[in-house]
Amino acid sequence: MDGDLTQTELEAITALHQRNRPILVVLNKSDRYTAEELTLLLTSLQQKLRELVSPSYIVTAAADPAERIYLQTDDEGREHEIRRRPEPDVSRLASSLWQLIEREGMTLSALNASLFAGELSDEVAGRIVKVRQEVAERVIRGYCLGKGVAVALNPIPVADLVAALALDASMVMHLARVYGMSVSRGEAGELIRTIGAQMALLMATVWTVNLAASALKAGSGGLSTLVTAAAQGAMGYYTTYIVGKAAQRYFAQGRSWGSGGPKTIVQQILESADKDSILEQAREDIRQRLRA
Repeated sequence: MDGDLTQTELEAITALHQRNRPILVVLNKSDRYTAEELTLLLTSLQQKLRELVSPSYIVTAAADPAERIYLQTDDEGREHEIRRRPEPDVSRLASSLWQLIEREGMTLSALNASLFAGELSDEVAGRIVKVRQEVAERVIRGYCLGKGVAVALNPIPVADLVAALALDASMVMHLARVYGMSVSRGEAGELIRTIGAQMALLMATVWTVNLAASALKAGSGGLSTLVTAAAQGAMGYYTTYIVGKAAQRYFAQGRSWGSGGPKTIVQQILESADKDSILEQAREDIRQRLRA
């Protein structure tokens, strides 16, 4: 909208609210109003939509600002009119969209293939799929770093590996919500065990390094922690990355491993992942976090 709320707009928003759809109201052409006028308009919208839309989801934007006339004085004191078009301002809209996706991901992700075909264009469907992938990637990276730091800092040998599984379970539950699903912590643990069993077969050396590093902590009374922390933390980061990518594929396919089963998916992820690059990035991220 580009002004105060009309009855038609109110009816449309009410209909969306009744269907339990997330709603974001954008007051466009904000460049055409003074600061005082914008404040009054936003207050009016918030008041009229108080039962329908959260105030944080009512934002301003200037997608296509109108040209402005500026007076410029030359060296001889003569004034000239110059027309300039300001840059578009959609920063508040972009920020609110990310907040909406993160907070209402389950509702947004409930748009299934039939809804895409019946109500949305292929282009919009593709964008929503891409947004899911981007959000899932952010979730995975966040938990990777959290686990890497947790493993690096945990002074208790071997137990740090067990405790870190709680982070993996939380990540799996979070990814399920991104794809419009809900899993219990027990179901998340079962999924992790399924993925872990394939990882143990395909990359046994990872677990050997982890256990050896933990044993080294125990055998040295903690003196080797500084030496092993970054390496072990990076390995924890990497294993969580593989678990996250496998879980993402599982949820993206409608809670299915496909005809090849979990082993095929885990193997594909391991083959496509640049292990050395991921481990190097993990060590750098962990060192920066430990120095902070």
